[in-house]
Amino acid sequence: MKKYMIGLSIAAFSLAFTGCSDFLEEPIRGQQDLSEYFKTEDECKQQVTGCYQSLFYDDWWQIQKFYLAGDMCTDDMWMGNTTQDPGEYRDLAHYTGNTYSAGNCCQNFWQYRYKGILRCNVAIDRIPAVEFTDESLRDRYVAEAKFLRAFQYFDLVRNFGGVPLVIGLKLPSEVVGITRATIEQSYEQIERDLKEAIPALPKRSEYAANDLGRVTEGAAQGLLAKVYLYQEKYTEAEKLLQELTCRGEFSGNTPEYKLLDNFGDVWSMDHNNSEESLFEVQTNSDISYNLGERISVVCGSRNDGGWAWGLPTSHLEKAFKDAGDDERRKWTIIKHGEAVQGDPDVTSYTVKPEEHKSPRVTRKLYIPVSKRPKPYDAPHIPLNYRLLRYADVLLMYAEVENALGNDGEARWALNEVRGRVDLSEVTASGTALRDAIRLERRLELALENNRLFDLRRWKDDNGKAAICNVMGTTGTFVKYNLEQSTDTDEKNNQIENSNKGITFKEGRDELFPIPTSEVTMSNGSIAQNPGY
Repeated sequence: MKKYMIGLSIAAFSLAFTGCSDFLEEPIRGQQDLSEYFKTEDECKQQVTGCYQSLFYDDWWQIQKFYLAGDMCTDDMWMGNTTQDPGEYRDLAHYTGNTYSAGNCCQNFWQYRYKGILRCNVAIDRIPAVEFTDESLRDRYVAEAKFLRAFQYFDLVRNFGGVPLVIGLKLPSEVVGITRATIEQSYEQIERDLKEAIPALPKRSEYAANDLGRVTEGAAQGLLAKVYLYQEKYTEAEKLLQELTCRGEFSGNTPEYKLLDNFGDVWSMDHNNSEESLFEVQTNSDISYNLGERISVVCGSRNDGGWAWGLPTSHLEKAFKDAGDDERRKWTIIKHGEAVQGDPDVTSYTVKPEEHKSPRVTRKLYIPVSKRPKPYDAPHIPLNYRLLRYADVLLMYAEVENALGNDGEARWALNEVRGRVDLSEVTASGTALRDAIRLERRLELALENNRLFDLRRWKDDNGKAAICNVMGTTGTFVKYNLEQSTDTDEKNNQIENSNKGITFKEGRDELFPIPTSEVTMSNGSIAQNPGY
């Protein structure tokens, strides 16, 4: 069997994998030689199943850990656990500049994202040559793989900047000396995959029930809109977002997505693949396979069987309180001694301050006691991880329209989101409206792996990236914790130092370091990010 190399990480692969939802419930297959594979429709289906599984892989340490680490690098989340050594988390989350250790924290994520890209490359390369009874199904499988490849490259570029682009199947000898593409080239490839995928993908309403959770036209449009937004391509993003929100020339269309009536349902396992969801990681509680998530355990209280990595800050809680937003606060943050919203079995939750930097855990990933699978601390929790939802689409649309000077449309989208939680309508315009939209993104999407990327891409009035005004010696988060905070629990527990972010360095820490092992194995052809 041939072995293919991506970014100088050798990635031997199995062409068939078990899946995570109805459409992914397939038998396990062993490793296959490519020359003997891709002869039937079922083998193609199995390969695409493997592409989906690569989003989260088998357990917490490949991808889920890094998603938490991203939020740890913001004003929303501490590392949290003060009973164990945080190891490599510290150098990433506290911006120490230790390239080797911080790079190690990124290593698994980098490696497994490229392994996922390899699975997609195999599907995209081989499936078109297979004879299908229904050619549109063959085209759909390829489109799904292109979306999943684009998503994984997007994950890489927004964390590391320009990355090595490997499109197609490459032997180790063919990628010796590979270099990083520019950020612009990386985004061009992501855009190309998504634009090629969209015409072949069904709408959400066109899928059968047992295919719910597969990539849809709307998911690809929403992801492409976010890709455009990150590059400030507002006009290109606008049309996609108007189609998804049925605005402008699409005002007569039947909506494919809508906000759920209750914010508390958004992250409930009882509402996996809801009408608000454009795309989410599919999960399954079957104990025989590692098809569920364990991130709920990783970020749970140590007094509730959790590991306490990734705890909400008092700074985030204060943002909710200052906005008068109690509804989202209680469905986002569980605080020590308080009842758990939506779990009648817990009237006083325990997050002991002496064991946790913050006596708070995330409610979004909390699993009510009566719904926990047994054993609980295992990768089979059936809560789908939401990657893109309609509230995000509305807030992207608000941001785009504000940037284009269409403040009326921007206010409509913003107030749609606010109305669900009974907040008053925003009437501001211009910069004040921009700031209201940014705050709304923080509150609505808190702890969902969005905040870091927003802070990196937003430009503040002083011309700096917003992250540079949040972190650093004069950063708002640093000054809050060292000079302004009245939260005695966070102040008293200094096992995790409250000066997090004080060593943030502008020009370095807007991106993560490339894993040092990748730089070393490439003999230097993969260059490190500036400042590291």
